[in-house]
Amino acid sequence: MFVLTQQAAGGASMWGTLVPFIAMFAIFYFLLIRPQQKRAKTRNMMLANVKKGDKVVTIGGMHGKIVELTDDTMVLLVNDSTRLTFNRSAIDSVVSSAPAGE
Repeated sequence: MFVLTQQAAGGASMWGTLVPFIAMFAIFYFLLIRPQQKRAKTRNMMLANVKKGDKVVTIGGMHGKIVELTDDTMVLLVNDSTRLTFNRSAIDSVVSSAPAGE
């Protein structure tokens, strides 16, 4: 009789220790992991959709217009004659998109 009550209490204490860990994982997932995945997906879509003629800002704060674009690099026209080459991943944001006709 005494053995049966110990086993039942042992099973309950196992769940009692697992529940806080499961709750912490759920909190981390919904507060940290899921929003980060959403931001990464949005950024990857933005990088995939940039095109020639878009005005962009780089991670370093350089403003310019894209004049050449390859799979992994871009050339920015900073002023009338200055062209700088950056990695495509250096784009922080698109300020204005080029018209569809360009």
